[in-house]
Amino acid sequence: MIYTLPFIAALVGWFTNYLAVKMLFYPKDPINFHLFRIQGIFPKNQKEVAKRIGKMVAEELLSSDDLRERLNNPQNILTIQEMAEAKVDYYLNVTFPKNYPVTSAILGSKRKEKFKAEIMTEMETTVPEMVDNYMIHLEDTFDVRKIIEERVAHLPSEKLEEMMTKLLKKEFRFIEYIGALIGFIIGWIQVLMVSFQF
Repeated sequence: MIYTLPFIAALVGWFTNYLAVKMLFYPKDPINFHLFRIQGIFPKNQKEVAKRIGKMVAEELLSSDDLRERLNNPQNILTIQEMAEAKVDYYLNVTFPKNYPVTSAILGSKRKEKFKAEIMTEMETTVPEMVDNYMIHLEDTFDVRKIIEERVAHLPSEKLEEMMTKLLKKEFRFIEYIGALIGFIIGWIQVLMVSFQF
């Protein structure tokens, strides 16, 4: 009978950790007892969790400085300039002759190339300025921290549970199994202590 103790302790250890994991999300609504009330940790603290996640994302993962740095990356600027050059080419060689055939014929290809060269020279300074101005506008209208905070705060508790479970499924399982292992070890320690007493 005494040798069943480690297995009982393992079951108790697993169950208590399983219960602890479940109580992260349940009960979803507060249950009042005479002396206290209980509610799942995430449903109870969802607004505070939302604030922390919003702050972490805005400060550590996706700051406006990071966005500006990425957009002002020389390769990105070059890509924008190449796209602009393609548009200018199309306008000068297709749209402009179609809409203004006489003027286009008078200008000739050399003049068009000169216009294009002047426009592209202007673009070299204009594109970075446009990116900076866009980022200033984006910072005023696109508050990453506030958006994330509001989204998380207003998530249905079922959706929050689903997301957290998908994200931390292995970790939750590990917590349950480690509870069983610790319980099993403690059970064997108790068996040994009782055996040595006899």
